[in-house]
Amino acid sequence: MSLLVKASPQGEAIVTVTPESAHWKHVGFAARRMKRGETTTLKLPADREGCLVVLTGTVDITVGEQAWSNLGGRASVFDEQSTHAVYAPPSSTYTVHAHDDAELALASAPASGRFKARLIEPSTMKRSVRGTGANTRYVCDILPETEQAESLLVVEVLTPAGHSSSYPPHKHDTDNLPEESVLEETYYHRIDPPQGFAFQRVYTDERDIDESMAVGDHDVVMVPRGYHPVVMPHGYRGYYLNVMAGPRREWHFRNDPAHEWMIAR
Repeated sequence: MSLLVKASPQGEAIVTVTPESAHWKHVGFAARRMKRGETTTLKLPADREGCLVVLTGTVDITVGEQAWSNLGGRASVFDEQSTHAVYAPPSSTYTVHAHDDAELALASAPASGRFKARLIEPSTMKRSVRGTGANTRYVCDILPETEQAESLLVVEVLTPAGHSSSYPPHKHDTDNLPEESVLEETYYHRIDPPQGFAFQRVYTDERDIDESMAVGDHDVVMVPRGYHPVVMPHGYRGYYLNVMAGPRREWHFRNDPAHEWMIAR
């Protein structure tokens, strides 16, 4: 099975990953398009929490008796600003009305219903810079482990043209806390300009997984386990939205020892 999930160029559904389609247990992901003036609903299963991220456009979102207006506002995921997201517990229904053309991402993962629906404001999202030189990338923590959720971790990353990201290669597939945790992960890629591509490799120490992919705009790469670096070629910026979940909601990773030498330089 390929780890690359190609996007649909037309229609509301851009790309969908379910635990069943991915052959894993935790992460679900879907990206959706909306036209100006449209209203749509997104239903969470009885055993899964959700985090709905307004990638682009401006929308109103209702969950149960709670309603929030004029969320989002980015013209592009490459805008230098954070967006809104809405957390919801299992069995919730998101009702979304688009004020203009919009793009949404819905992350989901197992949950029992411990937390109520809430708006995640841009002002609460920590923005940071990782790496140096051609390994520099720009991170926005949408739903980190310091914020309430049962399983989900959600983050977005901007990678400049000609830079590497998720690098040095790292993995989180072994239950060895506090050194390493087990987390499945999806990468939802956007490319600027959109005719470009990214390169992503997913590989394990044993090489029972070793897949290198040319990733297009709106494509998803699934990371069930193993190292998973990303490289942007000259002339094309990259964005990806990461969704992670596993048995425990902690992110601890292990770098590939073959490439750790570069950290000390």
